[in-house]
Amino acid sequence: MPQLSHVALKLISVVFAGLTLAACATVTDDGAGTAVNSEGEVLPYISSKTASMYREFDDGQFVVPQISRQYLSEDVKRQYVPYYAPHPEGTIIVDPYDRRLYLISGPNEAMRYTVGVGKAGYGLRGNSTIRRKEEWPYWTPTQNMLRREPEKYRPVAGGVEGGLENPLGARALYLYRGGRDTLYRIHGTPYPWTVGGTDSGGCIRMFNQDAIHLFANVPTGTKVIILGEEQKGQWTTPLVAGSSA
Repeated sequence: MPQLSHVALKLISVVFAGLTLAACATVTDDGAGTAVNSEGEVLPYISSKTASMYREFDDGQFVVPQISRQYLSEDVKRQYVPYYAPHPEGTIIVDPYDRRLYLISGPNEAMRYTVGVGKAGYGLRGNSTIRRKEEWPYWTPTQNMLRREPEKYRPVAGGVEGGLENPLGARALYLYRGGRDTLYRIHGTPYPWTVGGTDSGGCIRMFNQDAIHLFANVPTGTKVIILGEEQKGQWTTPLVAGSSA
């Protein structure tokens, strides 16, 4: 892949980091799980274990930044939860309308991740398969992106090398259907404030730490099921006898 010039790298930072100033705030942490932002609001408690899960670390290629305290809570963190989907262990289920992703880990249990979903993330539903996995993936805007917002995406039409400012983050899982690339990805993000919300431009976004964790625990060939709006929250409670799955 061609290397981007210094000017192009600067442009990509401007294109995709427009929310940075609005999203960043000073957070004061007392070291005991309690934190206060710059507006004096007390942030949700997190345990030392949760803080450690999202700490800065070196993955061998880049130093992955820690996730700021203001974006974390015990609900947002990845965790095992009861989950009653009638699908085999290893299946991924994405619930975009609830901003959750589940990796089924056993009978009535799954590892749950919080995700961010942009407009593109609502365009696919049903079954697909992970046919490709990439660490620090290369990113290229789609033709639809270029047609829809040419001024925004034309400066990076040739693509962006993998790295800390790449829109796909630290890891990407590529979804295929019928042997064809759907152009949908489950991926990390350098913009953690978009996780758990709907203001991202990407498909299914995760904290980089969570994307790395999921990447390490699913092989190519993994089945992915994406739920529709009417299925929001499905399988989070036990199935009632006689009801359909």
